[in-house]
Amino acid sequence: MNRSLYLLCAGAFLLYSSDASATQWTVGPGQTYTAPSQVAALVGDGDTVNIQAGTYPSDVTNWTANDLLLRGTGGHAQLASNGTAWGGKGIWVIQGDRTRVEWIEFGECSVPDHNGAGIRMEGKNLTVRHCVFRDNENGILAGTPASVPSNITIEHCEFDHNGYGDGFSHNLYINYTDTLFFRYNYSHHAHVGQELKSRAHVNFIEYNRLSNEATGDASREIDLPDGGQAYLIGNFIQQGPMGQNSNLVGFGAESLSNPGPHAIYAINNTMVNEKNVGSFFSMPATVSFKGYANIMAGGGTIMATGFPNATDTAGNLRAPDIADLNFQSAGTYDYRLFAPSPAQNMGIPAGYSTSGYPLVAWEEYVHPANSEGRCQQATLDAGAHQLCTTAVEERAASAAITLWPNPGRETVHITGANGSRVELLDALGRATGRIGTAGMIDLQGMAAGCYFVRVSTPKGNHFLRLVVE
Repeated sequence: MNRSLYLLCAGAFLLYSSDASATQWTVGPGQTYTAPSQVAALVGDGDTVNIQAGTYPSDVTNWTANDLLLRGTGGHAQLASNGTAWGGKGIWVIQGDRTRVEWIEFGECSVPDHNGAGIRMEGKNLTVRHCVFRDNENGILAGTPASVPSNITIEHCEFDHNGYGDGFSHNLYINYTDTLFFRYNYSHHAHVGQELKSRAHVNFIEYNRLSNEATGDASREIDLPDGGQAYLIGNFIQQGPMGQNSNLVGFGAESLSNPGPHAIYAINNTMVNEKNVGSFFSMPATVSFKGYANIMAGGGTIMATGFPNATDTAGNLRAPDIADLNFQSAGTYDYRLFAPSPAQNMGIPAGYSTSGYPLVAWEEYVHPANSEGRCQQATLDAGAHQLCTTAVEERAASAAITLWPNPGRETVHITGANGSRVELLDALGRATGRIGTAGMIDLQGMAAGCYFVRVSTPKGNHFLRLVVE
């Protein structure tokens, strides 16, 4: 399936027939209706509610009409619930179908059950764009629809410090819907829960930043507990030192009850673990895992309990030392690359999923909660950021460190290492057991492909790319 056709299909559920009698409602100071809750029972199918920017304290309600557009105008309309909720559920309980919500800020919802949500979804086919969810017990809590199909699209949103702290409430929690499209979002500092938890059958998680940073105590950054199909493309995913679970991405941790085949595709993600323990992925041995052109920097292992039986990986970079990647500002979670970086030209195109979805990072996340086109060129960098260069650059700390011949077949010689320890790593950054001796590495019996030579010096580890023929 080509990308334009896919995007057309993915967005088809957002379309609806416009009723000529649809009404535009305006809510705000000086208007006939001064709070959203005052019009919730009045609106009809297909209506638009324009909510003027400002704060609407303790205003909670439910929406039952279909095909509504609920949007802030002139900036975010701030729904500061002050610990109140409609029906003991959320600030907005959306019970109609095909609702669109834009430019609303939801905050401070709490209920006796400890799962008070900014949005509680009880209808079908929800779209949320340019919204903020802050200091709720759940940002979005989406229930299982009574009938299918039903899809959820969330784009350009921020989820900040949601979660009661019991591990059962999250920045957002999506139950058994058909498909989740989660793009261009910034989800951070979930309190003990997950930055994103989804039981959707299919998850498209693309071009987001999911991070708990220095002070966050979230569990996993992405938790897909019932399997299905997952596409993780072009995300910046960071676990800070206070992370609860130690696994950045979990797949099938509770069951594989979603419709199969169970497969996770991880393409061009930048993943950073600031803990000394943990893993970048956790999944059962019976699922299919395809991981191409990812950066995995920091502590821990790649997999929690070993790779699945059906594993296809290439062009990944495993760097235990975050500083080796030459990120623009790792201390402020800016994981764009400076040249030179060992991630340059490391990536290998991943092709297509078994269903025909193109496994290509077309875009890049831009902070906060935005995106731009990714540079498309002949050489592919690992990670969520592409340096727009067309020349292959040397990756050594010093131009005096060289490999020859490169590509190599039987032996490779290292000059300028000055007695430093030299190791040959595979494309996942795992030691091959080939140690440099007398200025050379024996390549006999090595499979053809991309490798890295790590030169360990007093100033740190440095990497040179080597192609074995």
